[in-house]
Amino acid sequence: MNVIDNSKVHAEDINLGLLLTALAGDKDAPLVFYYDGRRVKPGYHITEVKAGQFSGLDCGANPEAWTEIFIQLLDIEEGDRTHLPAGRFYSIIRKVTEHVQLDGSAKLTFEVSDGVGPMQLYCAAMPVSRAGAVHVELSPRPASCKPRDRWLAEENKRAAACCGPPVAGSGCCA
Repeated sequence: MNVIDNSKVHAEDINLGLLLTALAGDKDAPLVFYYDGRRVKPGYHITEVKAGQFSGLDCGANPEAWTEIFIQLLDIEEGDRTHLPAGRFYSIIRKVTEHVQLDGSAKLTFEVSDGVGPMQLYCAAMPVSRAGAVHVELSPRPASCKPRDRWLAEENKRAAACCGPPVAGSGCCA
């Protein structure tokens, strides 16, 4: 039985390697995360970085395996702290790699809480540099049906490859 690698299923997710590469050029710029329509408070900090290897069966009885990295953000305001500089975030992640093996191509998930509400899971978009800061939009990580996601991805590829009207019965275009 072959195991399906789901690390490429959601194209909008970035991985840790892409995030660190994007931050490398803006090390002095404040790193500002956005989630649920608001930005994190200037006192936020990284409370935990962890890596996990997962395996299981999806709803189609397909074996699944993936590696995932979780970065936990505590969204609080503390004194006169400012947003963490991108270089400091980069250094924290590099420090973690001295103790925990982090695969730069692994699925990246942010866990965010204000310390009162429950922790929520988010995926990250590609960082954008503007107005002297690095901005990273976090969007809720929805549940998904992996067999359906793969089928939709294949359908989208087929549709993109088509250049004419559909050919009856072939599932493709002329």
